[in-house]
Amino acid sequence: MITPSPFKYFNTSPEVIRLAVMMYARFPLSLRNAEDLLRERGIGVTHETIRFWWYRFGPLFATDILRKRVQQLRAFSKWLWHIDEDFVRVTGKQHYLRRAVDHEGEVLESYAAKRRNKAAALKFLRKAIKQYGVADVIVADRLRSYGAALRGLDAESRQKTGCWLNNRAENSHLPFRRRERAMQRFWRMPSLRKFAFVHSSLRNLFNQERSLSSRDIFKTNRAAALVDVQRQRQWDSLG
Repeated sequence: MITPSPFKYFNTSPEVIRLAVMMYARFPLSLRNAEDLLRERGIGVTHETIRFWWYRFGPLFATDILRKRVQQLRAFSKWLWHIDEDFVRVTGKQHYLRRAVDHEGEVLESYAAKRRNKAAALKFLRKAIKQYGVADVIVADRLRSYGAALRGLDAESRQKTGCWLNNRAENSHLPFRRRERAMQRFWRMPSLRKFAFVHSSLRNLFNQERSLSSRDIFKTNRAAALVDVQRQRQWDSLG
C-alpha cells in the first residue's frame, strides 16, 4: 500500500516547508524573524504560514527522526543516560520538564508534568525504557523521586550520582530556554509537551560535537563544506 504524501495538497515545495520548520527549530527565532529570513532568500510566506507548517509538519519530521534513531540505538546495549528536570511556567503556574539525555548530549525523551514526585518520575522512566530499553548506568541528581522510581523498576543499582556528573542533562536545558524566551512562554500543557518533543528531536540532527569525532574526520567534513560553499557562490554569481 502506497502511503500518501503529507505535502499533497500544498502548493509550496516540500524543501521550502522543511527549511522553514528546521530553521524555526534550530535557531531561537520568533515567527516574524523566520518570516524575514525566508523573505530575504526570496521565499514570500507569512509568519502564520510558518506557524501552521510547524504544527502540521513538525511532529511528522520529529517522529521520522525518532523512529530512525530508535532503530540505531537498540543495537547498542551498553550506554549511559543522564536524567534531570527543569522548571517551566505554563499560564503562570510552575511545571516540571524532565529530560533523558544520552552520553553524546542528544535528548532521548522528554516529559512535562505538574509535579516532580515518584509517580511522575516513574511514568517518565517507563516511557523512556519502553522506547529504548534499559540503560546500563543512569546518572541523576539526588532527588528522592528518582531513587524511588528506579527502586520500583528494580533498577536502583544502575543509578549513579555525583558532583558534575550530570552536566550533560543540565546543558540540554539551555537550547530549550532560548526557544522559550523567543516564544514568550507557553499557555497550555499539550503545547508544551508537543513543542518539547518536536524541538528535541529536530535539534538532535544538529548535535555535532568536536570531542566526539576525530580530527581527521573533522577536517574532511570541513573541507567538503567549504567546497559546497564555493560552488554555491559560483552559481549565485552566474545567476
